[in-house]
Amino acid sequence: MRPLSCAVPACVLLLAACSSSSSSSGTKATTTVASTAPARPPAPPGPSASISGPLTGGTGKAFLGEATTSDLETAGYRESEFFASGTARSYEMVGERTTNGRWQVRPKESAKYRTRIVVRIPRDPSRFNGALLVEWLNVSGGLDASPDFTYMHTELTRSGYAWVGVSAQQIGVSGGTPVVPVAGVPAGGLRGIDPARYKSLRHPGDQYALDIFTQIGRALRAPGPVDPLGGLRPERVAAIGESQSAFELTTYLDAIQPTARVYDGFFVHSRGGGAIPIEGGNIAAGISGGIRIRPDTDVPVLIFETETDLEFLQFFSARQPDTDHIRLWEVAGAAHADSYLVGDVASSLGCVGGINKAPTHYVVAAALHAFDTWMRTGTPPPTQPRLDVKVVDGSPKVQRDERGNALGGIRTPQLDVPVAAYSGTAADPSKLVCLLFGSTRAFDAATLARLYPSKEKYVADFAAATDAAIQQGHILQADRAAVLAEAEKVKL
Repeated sequence: MRPLSCAVPACVLLLAACSSSSSSSGTKATTTVASTAPARPPAPPGPSASISGPLTGGTGKAFLGEATTSDLETAGYRESEFFASGTARSYEMVGERTTNGRWQVRPKESAKYRTRIVVRIPRDPSRFNGALLVEWLNVSGGLDASPDFTYMHTELTRSGYAWVGVSAQQIGVSGGTPVVPVAGVPAGGLRGIDPARYKSLRHPGDQYALDIFTQIGRALRAPGPVDPLGGLRPERVAAIGESQSAFELTTYLDAIQPTARVYDGFFVHSRGGGAIPIEGGNIAAGISGGIRIRPDTDVPVLIFETETDLEFLQFFSARQPDTDHIRLWEVAGAAHADSYLVGDVASSLGCVGGINKAPTHYVVAAALHAFDTWMRTGTPPPTQPRLDVKVVDGSPKVQRDERGNALGGIRTPQLDVPVAAYSGTAADPSKLVCLLFGSTRAFDAATLARLYPSKEKYVADFAAATDAAIQQGHILQADRAAVLAEAEKVKL
């Protein structure tokens, strides 16, 4: 896939990126581990998407907006792409849209659709670990992006997950007005980016997106004549999504999952304080409202939040207690989007003072591992410490130490043995995109000298903090060497 030419390349959850798939990951072999969780009642029958393909033609490659890419070949994975077609339903509310998430909906209208899915699975079926992650692709920049695959790809590929990206929303398929316009992004969604490959796609509107996501989930669980997973039989099928996609998954959990019951768990990454309306659109509703995920959910739900999400995206208003089926991870020093997500195009964002460089992706990997273990065994991970947040002049504010780093929350060694202040608050608030990317402020030489009399002292303290984070389940043992290598790069 040739990369898009973007005057302002930006890929975010709430943005999009300008390239296609390919950074290296480990290829450690794994074997499928049978689930020990109590068996759930079978999902009720319902319409399933018709899968056809694989797709060919056009540029010859599936399009995905990914600024930080993964080398699937080196990781032992293969990618393919398929059409998903059917007749989807829209919904309407029955009663109030309550903040406790206990919503009831009923079918309203129906319309035909033809969208696509991107499939990434291990080339060697014996490496499959039994878990399928179905990502609701993010469209806030006007095209399909896969931020969760980017954040998770190292753990995902080394542990043998299967992954499917779903073009669930209209703007990704046929274009529209993006939340965050990006110069150079072609009009017309997939149909505009590669007409020869995607000209037959049709999306009837976001009011049908929830049912499209359900029908595709059913098709992945029980394939027809065309099997997009190449014979793999998932034991666990989880829905994942980041930013605007997490807003959508909040709505899905509150309105659709209780009756559809297609997904065995939800990884809700960087949601705001609201939820997308049943009729679709209106992303602002995903930010405000103080809407919680319904407490009577009966599948694992891991909510992963950054400092930016609690403050700027108002998740603080939707904070809720942990339950047997809900766990909340709030990560100190983390921003809604960061330098790991956008890679080399970070400088093109134009954020004065730079963006967040905290290693949040290591915590995402640990959260994915904890989430899948929960789905497999039925035992939830321990309740985690929450960020220290106070309401100041009517707005939530993360509380900080004297050097500017957050208090409380899940912590990385970069926060406990710091050489900089990492924040979800932007240094440059003049641009919307910068508000999502937080900031990094390096300590001056005098501060570093007071904290660490020698490089050896710093490295030793950092290693001890890393081992503590591993013991707490916030970093994986498999990432220890990579995390410690970050300390070796620091100049004191």
